[in-house]
Amino acid sequence: MKTFTIAGGRLLTPMRELSGSMLTVEDGIITYVGRYDPDRTAGPVIDACGQYIAPGFIDLHTHGGGGHDFMDGTADAFAGAARAHAAHGTTTLLPTSLACSDEELLAMFEVFRGLQGEKAGGASMPGLHLEGPFFADSQRGAQDPRYIGPPDPARYERILEKGEGLILRWSAAPELPGGMEFGRVLRSRGILASIGHSDATDAVACEALENGYTHLTHLYSGMSGLVRIKSYRYPGLIESAYLFEEFTAEIIADGCHLPASLLRHCYRSLGTGRLALITDSMRGAGMPDGESILGSLRDGQPCIIEDGVAKLPDRSAFAGSVATADRLVRNMHTLAGASMLDAVKMMTMTPAKIMGMRDRGMLTPGYRGDIVLFDRTVHVSRTIVAGETVFAE
Repeated sequence: MKTFTIAGGRLLTPMRELSGSMLTVEDGIITYVGRYDPDRTAGPVIDACGQYIAPGFIDLHTHGGGGHDFMDGTADAFAGAARAHAAHGTTTLLPTSLACSDEELLAMFEVFRGLQGEKAGGASMPGLHLEGPFFADSQRGAQDPRYIGPPDPARYERILEKGEGLILRWSAAPELPGGMEFGRVLRSRGILASIGHSDATDAVACEALENGYTHLTHLYSGMSGLVRIKSYRYPGLIESAYLFEEFTAEIIADGCHLPASLLRHCYRSLGTGRLALITDSMRGAGMPDGESILGSLRDGQPCIIEDGVAKLPDRSAFAGSVATADRLVRNMHTLAGASMLDAVKMMTMTPAKIMGMRDRGMLTPGYRGDIVLFDRTVHVSRTIVAGETVFAE
């Protein structure tokens, strides 16, 4: 059913909230958003029963979910994770890698390339996010130290060649030798260059902006803060998010990686135009507590799911979140004090803008019919991708 009408809910465009309104989708594309008009309905009418009608959620950084990790490198893993996240309102996600062997990464590329254009029955996956391997060891967090190091042109050129048309964003540490050149290469190829797992100072961050880096990967997590060197204080990446308005940023709003006070601070200081919400979820998203694996089943690292987050076995650091997009929106609304409109915007319109996606992220004529219905507690009842229902209670 790719032609239908939704009415009887509180419609979030997300520029404004409309009551007594409706939207129509024809052949998977939104054709009308406005006041209810029985003469403008198309196809069957879905009664939202007073729920919110919002754009589908867009997750720019997720490693998997539902017991699947994209590094498993199988079609079932991609499809399974896409379905798991769709059940929580995500209609677009960027499958994210982590520091691994080049062979494992390239094998992931081949599987993903074979899936392009096929329907996974869940969230759409327009391209990949590479998280690593060019990271600072001091900020590696749960990234495998066997595989991280500075950008090597021979290495990344091979990856770029094999990943032609697949890679949409790449996170790296610009302060490493060759880091600035790497940013320029990504910019020349139209790939979003993001700073992550980095010990850069504000001066390095400023230089990185000049060399193609425009986004900050999971703000506060795996990055430098204010440091004192020989009596003088030097701002780090955390401060750079506030010092340089040219940066956009993402936060893991699972309520574990950042406390409520910092969620409020990020929201109030950066605003909805610069701040996106991400899950950074691993395979444990949507799964019960217990032992799990970060990364591939073949070569991943063991971790433990407890207290609503994934941890390294010694509990010295988080190993990624187990959040889903609905939890992020709920937390920003209830913990950070964002209006529902703003919370949704940071999960829809803003990530679309960061990635240059001009066909999704808003409910407006001409955009894809990516829609999610949820109640006041952000409990998702229906998820629609390009006009097709992929989840319904």
